[in-house]
Amino acid sequence: MKTSMLALVAMAAAAADGNWPQFRGPSGSGLGTGSPPAEWNVESGKNILWKTAIPGLGHSSPVIWGDKVFLTTAVPASGEAQLKVGLYGDIASVKGEPAQSFRVYCLDRKSGKFLWERTATSGPPKIMRHPKSTHANPTPATDGKRLVAFFGSEGLFAYDLNGELLWKKDFGTLDSGFYTVPSAQWGFASSPVIHEDTVIIQADVQKNSFLTALDVRTGKELWRTPRSDVPTFGTPAVAPYTAGGLKGWQVVVNGWKHIGGYDLKTGNPLWRLAGGGDIPVPTPVFLDGLVVITSAHGQGRPIYAIRTDAAGDLADNRSAIAWTQERAGNYTQTPLLEGGQGYFCHDNGVLTVYQLATGERLYQQRLGGGASGFSSSPVAAGQQIYITNEDGHSFVLAPGRGYRLLAENELGETAMATPAISGGVLYIRGGKHLFAIGVRP
Repeated sequence: MKTSMLALVAMAAAAADGNWPQFRGPSGSGLGTGSPPAEWNVESGKNILWKTAIPGLGHSSPVIWGDKVFLTTAVPASGEAQLKVGLYGDIASVKGEPAQSFRVYCLDRKSGKFLWERTATSGPPKIMRHPKSTHANPTPATDGKRLVAFFGSEGLFAYDLNGELLWKKDFGTLDSGFYTVPSAQWGFASSPVIHEDTVIIQADVQKNSFLTALDVRTGKELWRTPRSDVPTFGTPAVAPYTAGGLKGWQVVVNGWKHIGGYDLKTGNPLWRLAGGGDIPVPTPVFLDGLVVITSAHGQGRPIYAIRTDAAGDLADNRSAIAWTQERAGNYTQTPLLEGGQGYFCHDNGVLTVYQLATGERLYQQRLGGGASGFSSSPVAAGQQIYITNEDGHSFVLAPGRGYRLLAENELGETAMATPAISGGVLYIRGGKHLFAIGVRP
């Protein structure tokens, strides 16, 4: 395998241009460009560049390319979809929902005005959702030429950036839910990832789970590798692979029975590890030769820092694991790796920061009073880290080895989606609006 220099150049260009092409931005890092403000006020309009009402209900994040912002949603044919946020353990699905219109929106990045709208498909949802979930959870992805929008059981749709449908693919019913109670359907959540000319899809579901690669130009399936795991809800990551003196790319996925790396070109397994939380949600992240994977549900809540040259079954090759924290993992939030530190915020708002190279705990701090849930993942830019709870309350922190709170802000709406950052502007999807937060020129 040879690492494609064109891919490296393209990734660097995307970051330099301020594009935010997928869930958590360039390479899924959560790191944006420019310096967004630390403070804003929706009521007074302070640092609110625009806010645009988004119909329906969705937890997908905005993605950005050039002067366009893309977002998905599901709009019920009648009534208003309800969302139940907070810290609770109800596993039951939402029942009796009407037909949905599964939509893709394109907005002008500067004004927030709609440029185009497409209904990918419509009809009764093929599976139910959790009360805290939606029928539009996966974040779309773009390579600057095409946009892929995934609605789970409703299908994968590829558009050009002017909204022309290029191709679509039906994967059948993707039944995500609690593996011990199959009737508890929770809604599909894994987002597509584009790397070079390849779309990666992870579908860990109740039956016939798989990882697959498609040609982004045509939707043709390049390979499909079966997986044997419980339903998972994280997005795959494309990370460097350096085993045996060779350099290339691997697709890294979270799991319970099978955390692992797969060859990007062939789908062949490279390494695997079993264990952890039995409802894996966070996306793998990587920095400085380490892939960091975490989960927290049931009896397991580990953090694993795995070397990018890992190979084989890591139960027999523990040297491939740089460090582990056995009881410190995240349930829903994907961690942030920035400046040599790893930031892990639990769903109850307890933030723990580790030295990435060694696993040394640097500090732990509760954000807020412990009554609100935290689902969206942290993002950072301009020497500021943004962490937002489900009630729309944002904590702005300074990165570093010690806790330093810079500001707190209210959105005035629920906030479940992970924000995007581009060119010094913070884009936060609330329960009713998409907000652009930046310093006015």
